[in-house]
Amino acid sequence: MTAEPIRIADAPLRPRAETRLRKAALFEQLGPGLVTGAADDDPSGIATYSQAGAQFGFNMLWTMALTYPLMTAVQLVSAQIGRVTGCGLAKNIGDIFPRPLVLGLIGLLFAANTINIGANLAAMGAATRLAIGGPSHLYTVAFAFASLLLQMFAPYERYSRYLKWLTLVLLSYVAVVFIVQVDWAHAAKGIVAPTFSMTADSLTVIVAILGTTISPYLLFWQSSQEVEEIEQRTEAKPLAEAPEQAPREMRRIRFDTFLGMAVSNVIAMAIMISAAVTLHAQGKAEIGSAAEAAEALKPIAGEFAFALFSLGIIGTGLLSLPVLAGSAAYAFGESQNWKCGLDNKPWEAVGFYGVIVAAIMLGLGIEFSPIDPIKALFWSAVINGLVAVPIMGAMMWVASQRSQMDRFTVTLPVLVFGWAATGIMAVAAFAMVALNGPL
Repeated sequence: MTAEPIRIADAPLRPRAETRLRKAALFEQLGPGLVTGAADDDPSGIATYSQAGAQFGFNMLWTMALTYPLMTAVQLVSAQIGRVTGCGLAKNIGDIFPRPLVLGLIGLLFAANTINIGANLAAMGAATRLAIGGPSHLYTVAFAFASLLLQMFAPYERYSRYLKWLTLVLLSYVAVVFIVQVDWAHAAKGIVAPTFSMTADSLTVIVAILGTTISPYLLFWQSSQEVEEIEQRTEAKPLAEAPEQAPREMRRIRFDTFLGMAVSNVIAMAIMISAAVTLHAQGKAEIGSAAEAAEALKPIAGEFAFALFSLGIIGTGLLSLPVLAGSAAYAFGESQNWKCGLDNKPWEAVGFYGVIVAAIMLGLGIEFSPIDPIKALFWSAVINGLVAVPIMGAMMWVASQRSQMDRFTVTLPVLVFGWAATGIMAVAAFAMVALNGPL
């Protein structure tokens, strides 16, 4: 929740008191963008970045330099649509495009999110078994129902504060980078001048990286969270109705989003480098299990690598499940004019929570399929990369229409980077399908 900016009184403050006030004001600006960035490094992201580092060493680091401005731009667009109109992304798309097209896009989102939920749940169960032993099926089912109960009966804003602490385990990948010997010249070359062949395998990894960093569910989520910010603050109004609030709110959105995406990408780069200097250096180009993915943490955690890896998977998984299920519920609920929001009780928003239950239960089925959890995570990122293209195209069109955005259509630089992100993902997806054939 974003509070009113703290105003420093006319009387002079002692330096320490003034510093504390400034830090508090700065912290209060963090909201949907930071949560979105944290959810971006979910189990699917960990698996994808680990696979990229293991298979290609430093040669996929360039994707992080590419995706940062692109993912920041599209998340800025998503947040701005919600804050300006007071409505979520699905409602705004539905105001412009034909209903069958909107329902088709929402159907693609629901399918991609369900696969991602299932892959995350399966990985959480496998990671728990890796750390403490026991039946992974039981752990997976327990995580599914625990997540459902939290979403239904505990305000997301409250329990996400605690889950964010679990995601700090991901900083262990950053620690690995400073503990092991990294050829920084080679790593820098991977960012600015990588050397790899453009094959079906490399294109698949590129699409997976794009899909896990610029995921369609994050677009719907951040837009809807901006709407909830308006509903939770009595003084807040959509910017189309209260343009005087624009300078402060746009400043908050930019700071929140730029920082959230930066945190996400720094951790992603650290995961890639960790996998490159451990797994790739040992000749392990293919990650086939959670145990192999956990080996990237051995330089810092030793025999506790599996426990550390498991905590990261479980923490990011529990944080991302409400985002995945909730974004689908927001999208479908907004298109049907249902009451939406995780702050509502289940009996107050039956349809909204019905979509969440359906997404979790259908995703749970992946646990009982023969698909390996790590491979499922990777391929869920690939599917996100394919599904994101039409959704991003529709979103960018909405953001440029004065009929929806009034005077607050997105600025030219954001518009350029947003369409660039859409075009790059479309070209990568088309090239991957052309080389691989249909998935």
